[in-house]
Amino acid sequence: MSAYIPSEAWVLWALGALLLFVLVAGHALAWRGPLRLARGGAWTTLVLGTWGVERLTAREPPGVRMLALILFALLVMKVIVVVEERARGMAPLTFRAWLGFAGAWLGMRPRLFVSAAAGPLRGAGALIRQGALYSLLGAVLVGLARVTWEETGSRWLASLWLLPGLSLLIHFGLCNVLSGAWRLRGVACEPLFRAPLLCQNLGDFWSRRWNLAFSEMTVIAVYRPLVARLGRGPALLGGFALSGLLHEMALSVPVRAGVGLPLLYFLLHGGLVLLERGLATRGHILKGWTGRAWAWFWLAAPLPLLFHPPFLAGVVLPLIGMVPGP
Repeated sequence: MSAYIPSEAWVLWALGALLLFVLVAGHALAWRGPLRLARGGAWTTLVLGTWGVERLTAREPPGVRMLALILFALLVMKVIVVVEERARGMAPLTFRAWLGFAGAWLGMRPRLFVSAAAGPLRGAGALIRQGALYSLLGAVLVGLARVTWEETGSRWLASLWLLPGLSLLIHFGLCNVLSGAWRLRGVACEPLFRAPLLCQNLGDFWSRRWNLAFSEMTVIAVYRPLVARLGRGPALLGGFALSGLLHEMALSVPVRAGVGLPLLYFLLHGGLVLLERGLATRGHILKGWTGRAWAWFWLAAPLPLLFHPPFLAGVVLPLIGMVPGP
């Protein structure tokens, strides 16, 4: 866990102050002043602020750097999507609703928080129970990864338990619990990960089943603003490019290695989704077992581009005490 232990306490205080400032000031930036100024200010904050956070944490271990960069980008992207939804006529978010959307939910649809229902929504309890079950299963797998590492010393075998365990803990555990908790409060949050194993093709996987926070974000912040100017194809590639750049910041920058590989992964997938759409217009729709096999091949085969060895060694494996080795 040394990758997640900060070396200097003042860095954490400075980072906390910065995140608190963005959380408080983001609401004002999104709703006050001309729309063009708000949009430019939000994107400028993302670029310059990311550089500032990287410099602030320059001497920190990779895990600390990763969490700092992700938290900062997440908050600023919340501001960006609110600005874009404001441009499309969304009613203003109260400051309380903004705090809930920006600080306690991972999704990127601010309209859900404009007005909440008077009481709990259906499915809240089921989502919380599912999330708790997934979290328990994920914790068991992470424990098995630790035991496997201690007993065999095999990074490969331990990773077979660790990566699915972390996904169950975060993607299907935490996210479902948060979704259920918000539904208890009348906010219609839905699961962000929806049976990805049942995807029909890559387009279905990325748009409807896996990490819908990212698909919501790219649609609101990139696809809609660009589609009228550039067309559907370039706008879609722009969305995948943004995803790639944000993953560069989260996966490559913290370990100062593998730069360009996550971006390549997402640009590849953007091109493949465009290919799927082209085939569909000619009557060749990928679906069923054929589409599923196609999707999972292209998700898995180039996966080392996304989760490249320096990231695994510097950020993931230390979670169970595994250290980089020959």
